[in-house]
Parts: sequence; structure tokens; C-alpha cells
Amino acid sequence: MMNSKISLIALFLFSVLNSRSQGLDKYEKSVYVSGQDTIPYRILFPDNFDSSKKYPVLFFLHGRGESGTDNQSQLTHGGKLFLKEEVRSQFPAIIIFPQCSKDSYWANVNIRTDSAGKRSFHFRKGGMPTKAMHALSGLVDRMVAKPYVDKERVYIGGLSMGGMGTYEMLRRKPKLFAAAFAICGGDNLKNVKKYRKVPLWVFHGAKDDIVDPSFSENIVAELKKRNAVVKYTVYPDANHNSWDPALAEPELLPWLFSHSN
Repeated sequence: MMNSKISLIALFLFSVLNSRSQGLDKYEKSVYVSGQDTIPYRILFPDNFDSSKKYPVLFFLHGRGESGTDNQSQLTHGGKLFLKEEVRSQFPAIIIFPQCSKDSYWANVNIRTDSAGKRSFHFRKGGMPTKAMHALSGLVDRMVAKPYVDKERVYIGGLSMGGMGTYEMLRRKPKLFAAAFAICGGDNLKNVKKYRKVPLWVFHGAKDDIVDPSFSENIVAELKKRNAVVKYTVYPDANHNSWDPALAEPELLPWLFSHSN
């Protein structure tokens, strides 16, 4: 009897894990390689994809915890959102999840850790891109050049390290993106002027003890001084995982995909 129960539990767990894997398997695995640049990524094409048509494209940048080379972990947050039937039917878009290696970082930032283990972020003004950002930039260029990509509707967004990377990519390619979102990210305020013309939705948790909410507050304030199109949402009870409520915002995708260059 005990063995039967164990077998049933094992079968149930296997079926659950297998169903989850099958869902995420809709994201095709690929690797961008160009010279010294290499970056793995997952790509989700719309239902009934037709290469003779043009589709918007969204680049989604993960956080530090999902870094690696398995070409899987980057789907942890946000991956399931774009698999929902209502999302796929309402917003037929190409969704790309690149993966940053553990020995690099999306953004050009110095991270210091004090004796208590508390991290502080010091964002640079300008500067050369990191290895991951350089490869990502090449991937973006290659994908946007595809004949089935609507070049007027290219978007980017990310969380934590990915939010930081979003700001950096915006300043490096300010004319490319039709709109963007950044969740619990940060940037050097001297960079903000470069992406002031890109519609942006910023999110942060008021109780974030990893990336200080002041980073987002200051970026939004700087953008507003420059009469930029910016939305700002603060979750009073959220800590660093503000991506959970942010990605659950019913207006996020309608707002994002409503913009075009």
C-alpha cells in the first residue's frame, strides 16, 4: 500500500513538472554567436506565425538570480505570462528571453558588499558595455533586421538586474524602442536624458531592501523634469520581488504594445 502511494505521488509530481516543462518548451532554444559574442536565448513566436507578416518584438531581461548558461532559468519570471492564451491571442508578438552569464552583468555598474553582506550599486555614466550587454546589443540588432519584425514596435523590459539593463539598453539605442518597462532597477541619473523620449513604465517595491526604491524615484523625477512620458507604480508592501505584482498588472501589456515609433 505504501509503495502504491509513493508511486502515485511520484507520478503526480512527474506529470506536473512535465506539463510545466512542455509549456516553456514553446520557447525555442537558440544561441546568438558573432565573433567573441555569445549569448543563449529563448524565443516564443506567435500562434500561426507567418514569416511574410510583421510582428512586434519584446526583449525581456532577467534578474541576477537567473544568470547562467542553461538557457532555461531566464524564463523563471515572466515566461508563463506570455504563454497565456489570452495574451497570445491579444498580443501576437515575438518574445525573446536572453540569458546573461554568471561572470557578467547586463548593466555597467559597480556593486560593493559591506561587512554585513549589504550590497550597494554605483551606476556609471556612459562607459563601454559589459560582455553580456555587448552580446545582447548584437542579438537585438540581428533580430530587428529580420523581415518579419515590425521595426516600429520594438520593446524591452526587465526586472532587478534586468531593469538596470533595460535602462542601459535604452540609452544605447534610444531611437529603437517604442516603449519599455523597468522593475526594481536603477541607473546613473546623468544617463536619463538619453532615453527621455522613450515611453517608460517604472515599478518598485517600497520595502525593497536589495535595490533601493530611491533609484526608481530619482529616475522618474528626472524624466518628469524633462517632460517625458513616464508611469510610476510603487507597491507599498512589496520587497524586492515587485516583479510579481508588476507582471500581474492588467494594463502593462496593453500599455506597452499600444506604442509605436
